[in-house]
Parts: sequence; C-alpha cells; structure tokens
Amino acid sequence: MQSPVRPLILLLVGIFLSDALFACTGITLKSKDGGVVVSRTVEWALNDAQHNKILIVPRNKTFTGQTPKGFNGKKWTGKYGFVTLTAYDQPYGPDGMNEEGLYVGVYYLPGFAEYAVYDSTKAAQSLSVGDLMQWMLSSFKTVNEAIANLNKVRVVTVENKDFGGAELPFHFKIVDPSGNSKIIEIVNHGEIKVYDPYLGVITNSPTYDWHIINQRNYLALTNIPNNPKVFDNYELKPLGGGSGLIGLPGDFTPPSRFVRAAAFTATCRPLSTSQEAVFESFRILDNFNIPLGAQVPAQNLPKDIVSATQVTSASDLKERVYYYHTMWNRQVRKIDLKKINFATIKETVIDDDASQQNNIKDVTPKQV
Repeated sequence: MQSPVRPLILLLVGIFLSDALFACTGITLKSKDGGVVVSRTVEWALNDAQHNKILIVPRNKTFTGQTPKGFNGKKWTGKYGFVTLTAYDQPYGPDGMNEEGLYVGVYYLPGFAEYAVYDSTKAAQSLSVGDLMQWMLSSFKTVNEAIANLNKVRVVTVENKDFGGAELPFHFKIVDPSGNSKIIEIVNHGEIKVYDPYLGVITNSPTYDWHIINQRNYLALTNIPNNPKVFDNYELKPLGGGSGLIGLPGDFTPPSRFVRAAAFTATCRPLSTSQEAVFESFRILDNFNIPLGAQVPAQNLPKDIVSATQVTSASDLKERVYYYHTMWNRQVRKIDLKKINFATIKETVIDDDASQQNNIKDVTPKQV
C-alpha cells in the first residue's frame, strides 16, 4: 500500500514549481472621488509570452468557445468592446477591462483548479477558461450580472500548446466601477465557488478560503511602531520605523505575497483621486517585482526574459483608463477606453515594446 505522504509531497512540490513560474499579485485601491483601481503584476517565467501586447476587441464580435474537440462550444455575440493583455498571440491573457468598466483578471491556481469533464451533449454550453474571460468581458457590465449568469456555461479543460505547453488552472477576480468584486474559483471538476475578496487581494494557490484562514496568523501586524520596553537596567527601543510589521513575510510564495499585499492595502494612505490611486498601486506593487533569478535556478533561466515580473497593470474603472508598464520599458503607458469607438474600431493589437528598450531621459545639465 502506497503511503499517503508521498502523493501529498508530490502535490506540494508541483504547486511550488508551478508558482515559481507563475507568481502574480493583485490589489484594489479606492479613492475619495469614487475611483476604483484594480492593479496586478504578471509573472510567467517559461519563455516570452509577449504579455506586453494588448488587444482591442470591438463590440458585436462573434465568439465560439473552444472544447477538447475544437471550436464547437458556446457561441455568443459580444455586447461590449474591451481591451485585454494577451499571451502567445492568443485573444486573451492576464487581465482586461471592458468599455463599461468591468475588470476581469486571471491568476494561476495549480493543484486546485479543476474544470468540468467535457460532455459532447453539453457542447453548446462549454468553453475554455480563456473563453470564460472573453465571455465575461464582452457580455456584462456589472459583477452581479456576470455571477448571475455563471450557471449558463461549463468551463472544460482544453489543452493549449500555445502557452508554452503549460497547463492553465486559473481563478478569477472580477470588479466593476461600483467597487463590487468577487473571486471565482472552479474546483472539483466544475464546481463554481464565489468569494468576497479580502481587502481586494488575490495571489495564487491554495484556494481563496485557505488564504483567509491563514490571515489569522498575522492579526498582530500593525503600522503602529512597538513601544520601548524596560528589562532590568536595559531600555530597548525599536530600531526604526515599521517595527509594528515585524513578522511580515517577505518571500515570493503565494501565501506570503497575499499577507504582504493585504498589509500594504490596509495601511494605504488616503487617496484623493483615481489617478492618484493608480500611481499608489504601482508603488505598492513595486514591492512584488520579482528578479528572475530569485525564483528560477541559474541553469533554467529563460534567455528571452529580463525579469520574472513581465507586466504591471492598473485599471481605473471610474475613468475607464488602462495603465501598464513592462519589463522592457518602465514608462507608464495608458489606453483611454472612453476615446475608443468600439462600434467601429477594428480588432487591433498594440505592441509598444517592439524595440525592447527602456526609455531613459538624460537630464545632465549642459554647460555653456
């Protein structure tokens, strides 16, 4: 009889190796003017997935869902246009926002996400995990609408060799301009579970309920410095600011990133405008930028990636503006969805990193 310990060890090793390759962190910040800004990092350290390419999708596009048998799944016509990061030239990727301000982001969930087993008699309801993202972005303008319609589709496992041969076990974070937000997980071969986000934070495995339980280990964390204490003839004082956060985990595992992102979100300074929240999001997520060598052994370093954090994005749902910077160019760029006529625009790919070179401004004073 095989020991139950060995399968558990293999599962944990598999999760560790997967998350070492795909470690993304997401947060949400709100501003006093009613702004809601959803931001995240994107890590995909297999090879260059070209996450920096952004797809503009028009209204009224006809979609056909993919199943293990091909493009014979759910058919629908999109009501809304949207912008989305892409991967490997596929029509979907890490996150996107539609013209009504609905945000959809996907995060890796290896070892726990389990889609439905394909049933040919239910092909008309079936689609891939990437199709689910496109379906939500193109069909709904609020979180409540998307959640209410989840029972009309079946997400099935579809092997997609275009993603570097990687499996695609994802969970979702969706947010609308009202601030309403949900986490969607598909487990146990198709069971859909929906959670309220904890402070708007999401990372990777394990499942979301586990991360909430784990937060109980960090109830003593605070942004208030520790008080001096006297022991015999010694008065011990904190060495510097931040002493209340001693014990905050600093590694790049999903549980540690979740706790760290929650702490930084909870202690975020008051923000006046949504644009201010955009740049504060970038500052917070700078704490989650991963140097490639920190997670990938030297012998496995991909030659076409300069950083494990390939893209950082921030979606201003109030103003309908999508911001991002990349590993190739740290300059923040934006796409203003209000200026796009989604009724007439053709499907368009934006690749602003073709030169793969950071913009540097030389401010050396000139001598006369």
